[in-house]
Amino acid sequence: MNKETFVTKAQLDEIVKEFPTPFHLYDEKGIRENVKALKEAFSWNPGYKEYFAVKATPNPFLIDILKEYGCGCDCSSYTELMLSDAVGIRGEDIMFSSNDTPAEEFILADKLGAIINLDDITHIDFLEQTIGHIPEVISCRYNPGGLFKISNDIMDNPGDSKYGMTTPQMYEAFKILKEKGAKEFGIHAFLASNTVTNEYYPMLAKVLFEQAVSLQKETGVHISFINLSGGIGIPYRPGQEPNDIRIIGDGVRRVYEEVLVPAGMGDVAIYTELGRYMMGPYGCLVTKAIHEKHTHKEYIGVDACAVNLMRPAMYGAYHHITVMGKEDWPCDHKYDVSGSLCENNDKFAIDRMLPEVEMGDYLVIHDTGAHGFSMGYNYNGKLKSAEVLLKEDGSAQLIRRAETPADYFATFDCFDIGKKLLEK
Repeated sequence: MNKETFVTKAQLDEIVKEFPTPFHLYDEKGIRENVKALKEAFSWNPGYKEYFAVKATPNPFLIDILKEYGCGCDCSSYTELMLSDAVGIRGEDIMFSSNDTPAEEFILADKLGAIINLDDITHIDFLEQTIGHIPEVISCRYNPGGLFKISNDIMDNPGDSKYGMTTPQMYEAFKILKEKGAKEFGIHAFLASNTVTNEYYPMLAKVLFEQAVSLQKETGVHISFINLSGGIGIPYRPGQEPNDIRIIGDGVRRVYEEVLVPAGMGDVAIYTELGRYMMGPYGCLVTKAIHEKHTHKEYIGVDACAVNLMRPAMYGAYHHITVMGKEDWPCDHKYDVSGSLCENNDKFAIDRMLPEVEMGDYLVIHDTGAHGFSMGYNYNGKLKSAEVLLKEDGSAQLIRRAETPADYFATFDCFDIGKKLLEK
């Protein structure tokens, strides 16, 4: 089973006339259908809210689409807070979840009225000293340690993660925060990444719901929300069965009714902080074949590089590739698809079976809608690409222009060489 692109060859031929490759392309129709399905899946919970993980795709045009459906923002830095504020998402529509947090970030989060999610027990005193008070609504990030398993499969290793508080620390933190004036409490946890199974969220929910019952009983606080964070993944490889968000939502509902309702906690709101699930499949990197090389291996050189998508280079991550116009051709050529960085790991695919690639062919690299553009950088002086939105009516809209040399050299303006470069 192959993966299909959300853009046709005919559409792409028109788009590249206006926007030169490489660029990230996003599917407005797919994004809207996905967020509607998510809201329906958790509609059983009156307080449900999705806080989109801004880190995944920090583009105001895309965040604005999610805002239409009542989504908030999960922010983890100063500039993400600024971006959320700029698109009109403020107050408790922002969840600020960070770690090793600089003082100025807590100050801005408090100024915007965001819900602050504390990563460590030592941050209680740091927060109070920084902003002069403890907010009435506060959350704490929980890390139960050990391994997180589904059946006998190890999904991740929370005990090796730098995030969150231990079980004893959670009890102590809630007691301290209550004494300092906090009135409404939340629990947050992220125990596994990119899970492609409908079982993850219900199992995570059971862990958090049972912890919430115990915490509320032992400390006397009122837990008003439980944040299941992210971790719902997407099928990067052909043939992988995608998650069914309706089954996931119903699984969480059953655990909610099994654990929280009998404990008198049927008023608890459920929050999520999805990034990859919200945007991943609805973005792709469009690039053009510009060189071929025949040495010890067969190489196709494209005009994109790891600056535009670093996951394959950084993690060895698989991203499917479609050669546009050749979807029905046999995949009988083995290539390394590479970029132009002076690093040997700058490869989008290794030993990948593809149709014969000719110079000028357009390649679509799938599932880059989350942690694609956002993880870009400027190594080798490479410039970040444009971002383009394929709108529901089939038209294309530029939602971020490509960087220029002036952007790259702008931060050198305190040096004579920088001024000279900017003058050219």
